Amino acid sequence: MKIKEIVSALEQFAPLPLQDGFDNAGLQIGLTDAEAAGALLCLDVTEAVLDEAIALGYNLVISHHPLIFKGYKSITGKDYVERCMLKAIKNDIVIYSAHTNLDNAQGGVNYKIAEKIGLKNLKVLEPKENSLIKLVTFVPNTKADAVREALFAAGCGNIGNYDSCSYNLEGEGTFRAKEGTHPFCGAIGELHREGEVRIETILPAFKKSAVVRALLAVHPYEEPAFDIYPLQNDWTQAGSGIIGELDKSETELEFLKRIKKTFEVGCLRHNKLTGREIRKVALCGGAGAFLLPQAIRSGADVFITGEIKYHDYFGHEGEILMTEIGHYESEQYTKEIFYSIIRDLFPNFALQLSKINTNPIKYL
Repeated sequence: MKIKEIVSALEQFAPLPLQDGFDNAGLQIGLTDAEAAGALLCLDVTEAVLDEAIALGYNLVISHHPLIFKGYKSITGKDYVERCMLKAIKNDIVIYSAHTNLDNAQGGVNYKIAEKIGLKNLKVLEPKENSLIKLVTFVPNTKADAVREALFAAGCGNIGNYDSCSYNLEGEGTFRAKEGTHPFCGAIGELHREGEVRIETILPAFKKSAVVRALLAVHPYEEPAFDIYPLQNDWTQAGSGIIGELDKSETELEFLKRIKKTFEVGCLRHNKLTGREIRKVALCGGAGAFLLPQAIRSGADVFITGEIKYHDYFGHEGEILMTEIGHYESEQYTKEIFYSIIRDLFPNFALQLSKINTNPIKYL
C-alpha cells in the first residue's frame, strides 16, 4: 500500500480546504508514492518522535501540528524544525499533518474532547460561513435518478444529519440543436420540447469542481444547463468548537476535578466559581479563547479550552465558568482520531501511537 492512499483517507475525513487561512496542514515532507511501512501518530513532530519512527521501521509520521509553518531560505539544522526536516529526509520519512482542517471537521478534535467528557447533543459552536453553494441543473425525466445519484456520490445533498437532500420540480425544457451537434433527443435544426426535472441540491464550495465533473460525466446532454449560487447559510457540519450537554448536572468542583483527571492536567486554571451547576458545556481544543463570546451567547455553563490569556479572564465573573486545561492536554487524544480513520480502512496496516510526550510545558 502506498502512502498516498493513507493521505487520501485522512483528507476524505478532514479535507484540506477546511483549514484556517494561517495554517499549513497537509504534506510536509516526502514522496507519497512510496510504499508505506507503518505510521507513527503524534501531536507534534520532534527529533525524539522521528527517532521513535526510525526504531519502529516506519516511514510515515502523522501529526496534528504542522512541522513547517513558515518559508525557509536555507536548511542548516539551526533549530529543531530544520533538524527534523533533515532527519526525515535522510531517513526517507514522510511527514503529514492534519491541523485546523481536523479541528473544523465533523468528528474531529473537538468531537474527541466532547467524547472524553461524555457530552451529548453536540453542535458546532461557530459554524463556518460562506462555505456552501447551491447547484441547480435540468435533466430529462428518464435520467434524473442517475444524475441525482452521481451528485450525491460526489458530495452533494448533506444537511445536518441527513444526506441525499434535493428538491425536484418537473417542467419542460426547450432547445434547438445546430449543425455539428449530437443531441440526446430531438432533431437537428428543429425546436424540441423535453420533459425535464429541475434538481436543486447543496454542497460545500470546495467540492464544486468535483461535483461539476461528476455532473458533466453523467448528464445525457452535450451541453448540460446548470447554475451555481453562493449561499449565506452557516455550514453547521463544520467549524470551530463544540457545545453539548452532560447526561446529568455536576457541581463546578466535581466537574473541574473530573476534567483534570481525564486530561491528566498538571495545573488546571479557572476563574471564580459561579455557584451554578454544570450541564451545558462549550469547548475548543488548543488556543480557543476566541470562542468565549460564542460560548456565552450559547448559554454554556462552562467553557473549556487549552489556552486563555490573563486579560480574557476579566469581566465574566458570575457569567460563565472558564477553565484552561493546557494546549497539549486538550489535544492529546487527536492521535486516536488518526488511528480510527486508518484502522477502519486498512485493518492490517502497522500503526503506533507515539509514546513521546511532546508537551514543552512542565509542572512542579
